[in-house]
This record gives sequence, structure tokens and C-alpha cells, in this order.
Amino acid sequence: MRTKSLKKNKINVVTLGCSKNLYDSEVLMGQLKANKKEVVHEQEGNVVVINTCGFIDNAKEQSVNTILDFVQKKEEGIVDKVFVTGCLSERYKPDLVEEIPNVDQYFGTTELPALLKALGADYKHELLGERITTTPKNYAFLKIAEGCDRPCSFCAIPLMRGGHKSTPIEQLVKEAKGLAKEGVKELILIAQDLTYYGLDIYKKRALADLLKELVKVEGIEWIRLHYAFPTGFPVDVLDVIKQEPKVCNYIDIPLQHISDDLLKSMRRGTTHKKTTDLIYKFREIVPEMAIRTTLIVGYPGETQEHFEELKAWVKEMRFERLGCFTYSHEENTHAYNLEDDVPEDVKQERANEIMEIQSQISWELNQQKIGKTFKCVIDRKEGNYFVGRTEFDSPDVDNEVLIDATKHYLKTGDFTQIRITEAADFDLYGEPVA
Repeated sequence: MRTKSLKKNKINVVTLGCSKNLYDSEVLMGQLKANKKEVVHEQEGNVVVINTCGFIDNAKEQSVNTILDFVQKKEEGIVDKVFVTGCLSERYKPDLVEEIPNVDQYFGTTELPALLKALGADYKHELLGERITTTPKNYAFLKIAEGCDRPCSFCAIPLMRGGHKSTPIEQLVKEAKGLAKEGVKELILIAQDLTYYGLDIYKKRALADLLKELVKVEGIEWIRLHYAFPTGFPVDVLDVIKQEPKVCNYIDIPLQHISDDLLKSMRRGTTHKKTTDLIYKFREIVPEMAIRTTLIVGYPGETQEHFEELKAWVKEMRFERLGCFTYSHEENTHAYNLEDDVPEDVKQERANEIMEIQSQISWELNQQKIGKTFKCVIDRKEGNYFVGRTEFDSPDVDNEVLIDATKHYLKTGDFTQIRITEAADFDLYGEPVA
């Protein structure tokens, strides 16, 4: 045992789930580095920290399987220690301790100092916002708030992340300046709910105020908004998007459904008419805006009639970007009291139908881009293509612009003007404009 403790540990942080989790992993890695610890992200290390997701069934299953894989490696002597943190651990800690006892320690989402102590490190308060980014150098996530105060019936996030807590504007500006110094050119603003930002600390919705300060940060060229909430959306944000060139003509606003019956049961605080009016207001004030949304099908009580209403609405709205999930019956949520009465195969069929409709819409909208020139950022080179994005596209979830690397040379992280020559359902092809 003594010789093992003398060995220099390499800590491997493994991240599962959403961009908020990735941000948390980056903060953890920044703290470890400041403590002179050797830390890597999803590479080999003898000490493993798994940052888990506990959102829906598939994510929970992936998290559990990852824990089991590393516990097996521990038993085989490939790794020495396994620690588990994040949402799954926050939500199911007693069950996990009982079911997978060979993990060295479990930590919740708010136990960073305790996790650091277990890793032989001290929590450094002076490191506010400093972290090791794992994304391509040109973009980074900026988490502007933690937790959520919304009462959505299907969602377990408040159980895992607690109530909404905004980060002060000055702190976020300082963090943005630090990222810009590291070469970050695009900030992707994330939170469980951007719309609520500021209500707790400024007693008003302050997302527009935050944007007005962030656009002043030198070196930042794009600011992108993820995860807004439709109810109580601050319309002054639209004016900032319209007026400020740095704020992308883009918003991610999960709408979940459109049937009044289901919106009421989901406790979304809105209606078919209010939601539709909001989308039309977006397009009236910012006509160029790309709107991304996500929908849930198979929620308890969703009839074929409800689903037909949803389909018709998707066709009417012609969202630029859309994702669709099947309902996951989550314990301790309000909807768990309802009967999960839509069969799994029907849920999947409905999700497939929605995505087929969206695929056609996306293809038609992309055809309109052929011959036009867009400012694109080049994220990476993959095979024979440079892979870029327009301001209307977020990394990993939206369209990509592919440029033939055998004919053109581009620099990763640079912005360049690209003329679109071809378009598929979810990909664009283009060439640099000389």
C-alpha cells in the first residue's frame, strides 16, 4: 500500500450529460490544476472522477454503465480509485452506495469542496470562473445560473440542481474576459433557464443587461443563447439580439408541446396561443433569427388528437432547428403520479414522425441558402473536410458547413466567409470566398 500512495496520481475526469455538466467538470479540473494535480479529460488516469447525468432513463443507464465499467477496471487493477459526482449521484446516492459499493465515494452536485478534499486538493475560492476548457479553443460555455425554480411536471432537474441562483454580471464579465484571453471567440450562454436570469439577485429579468455588458468584452465575436423558457420571456432580449452584431441571431427555447391540455398538465404556464404568439414576435422583431426547440412526445395522456395538433403546429412554425424526445417517467416528479399510458413503441413512432417532418423543413430551408455567403467559424478538420458553423448553428446539435480540405486551406478557430454550394437535410457544403 505504501508504494502505491507514493505514486503520482493522474486524475481522469469523465463527463456525461449536458453542457452544464461539462462546465462543472471544467471547473473541477481548474481547481485540481491550481492544486498542482495532474488532470486529464476522458483520457487514461489511475484515479477516475465520473460526472454523471440523471436526467432521463437513457442518461441514467449510460451513467450507471460507465460507473460499472470503471469499477470493473478498479477490480482488475487498471485504475486505483473511482469517485462519482453529478446529477445521478445527487439524486440516487443511497441507492448507488448500496448497489455499487466498490466506488470509493459518491458526491452530489454541490459538494465540490468535499470532492476536492477526497482527491487531496483544497477548494480555492479565488478561482472564481477559472477553469480548464475542454471544447475547441474558439468557443466555450458560460454558465450564468444554476438550478431552476420552474415547476414543470416531467422534470427532475430541481431535485438534482436545486433552486435558481444567478451569477452576478461582474463575475460573468470577468470570466468572459479570461476566456477571451485564452483565445475563445464564441460564448455559449447556458443555464437551466436563461429567461429567469437576474430575478433572484436584481429583482428583475436581467438577461438583456448581461448581454449588453458581455458584448463589450474584447475578442468575443459571437454570443449564443441556450435554454430559454417561453413563460415570462423578457422581450428586451430580442432588441439586444437585433441591435448587437455580436449576439447571434439564434435562440434555443425548449417548448415541449403545444396542446393546451398537455401544457397544463406539464405545468408550463403557457398555452397554444401564447406560445405561437411568442414565436411570431421573435420573427417579427428579429426576422433573421434561427429558432431551436425541443419537444416531448408520449407524455401521459397524449392522445392521437394531441399528437396531430403537435404535428400540424410543427409544420406551421417551420422551426430552423428541432429535436424530439420520448417522455421518460421520472420518480419524484409531479408527472410520476400520472399513468405512463403511451406505449414505448408509440412514443418512438411519434418521435420519428416529428423528426421526418423536421427533416423536410430543414432540407427546404437549407436549399434557400445555396448561393448565399455566410460568416462561418471553423471548428475542426475531420477527414477531407474542414467543419464550420454559421451564427445560426450551435456546436454538436445543429447544421454544419463542410468545406473540401483537399481544395481549400482554412485555419481552425478562424472566422471566414463561406459561399454555400450544396445543401442536404442537416449539412451545408461551401467554399471560401476569396
